[in-house]
Amino acid sequence: MGRTAIEFQQVSKQYPNSPQYAVKEVSVSIEEGSFVTILGTSGSGKTTFLKMVNRLYEPTAGRILFFGESIQNLNAEEYRRKIGYVIQQIGLFPHMTIEDNIATIPNVLNWDKQKIAGRVEELLELVGLSPQEYRKRYPRQLSGGQQQRVGLARAMAADPAIMLMDEPFGAIDAITRQTLQEELLHIQKKLHKTILFVTHDIGEAFKLGDQVIIMHNGEIQQFATPCQIMLQPANDYVARLVATEDTLQHLKVLTAASVMSAADSPHTGAGRVKSDASLYSVLTFLLESPQEYVLVEDDLGHIVGKITWDELKLKNKRHTPVSA
Repeated sequence: MGRTAIEFQQVSKQYPNSPQYAVKEVSVSIEEGSFVTILGTSGSGKTTFLKMVNRLYEPTAGRILFFGESIQNLNAEEYRRKIGYVIQQIGLFPHMTIEDNIATIPNVLNWDKQKIAGRVEELLELVGLSPQEYRKRYPRQLSGGQQQRVGLARAMAADPAIMLMDEPFGAIDAITRQTLQEELLHIQKKLHKTILFVTHDIGEAFKLGDQVIIMHNGEIQQFATPCQIMLQPANDYVARLVATEDTLQHLKVLTAASVMSAADSPHTGAGRVKSDASLYSVLTFLLESPQEYVLVEDDLGHIVGKITWDELKLKNKRHTPVSA
């Protein structure tokens, strides 16, 4: 169990002249290094939730803790420098080069020029942009997807403790969006950042998040792993929400570890998948293989289970939600 990075304690937010709470009595703990997606429709409170973390909005009631300390006790400007923030509109400075955009916060923090140059190069490589090709360009010379990569690099420039992402891929075409999702997962696997990612897209939320917060009417309906939400929705609202996803989406979200059975005897020559592989990958393997089962292994290559054709069909049938 890691440290708690962000904790909400009975937090509410009510805007002036509004009879409704945008966020109502929310209590939740976000573990350091976790990737948490926040899913909800328009008006569910997800963006208000996110913006209270970096004090763009102040709570009406309750407390928010940053590694155990109330953020109200912290200098707001200094605190925000510890948080990376990526939004849908990107917000790059058009008159500044890509390297100057990325170096914005390091310059504010008075890093020396050599350290800044090294950090810019490191981050451009991390987000898949050649430093030699892109550092001297201007935002107008980049595609939307490339600009969003630069926005991500800029948010990570000062190595923030927490990354906040507010529908960052919402204005990007589907193919580029999928590519950026994969890149973000790769970055997270390498850096283990604490990420809060707001989205209204169920598939995106379940693909990216280690855990998912589902919000409705300002309240958290469920906070669990994608598999737990799929298999054990907390209430009728969550059940209806996941019922909108088709069988293919279920297969992409559920992992081999979530449905495997014990491998009760040695198996030689059988195909293998990792325990975190999606059931979509398992299905693809079985379709292309004459075998009736696939072995499941951990990161060290040890056999931890198996999945047969019959189990795959039974599990998917059992766990496919039915519309309420």
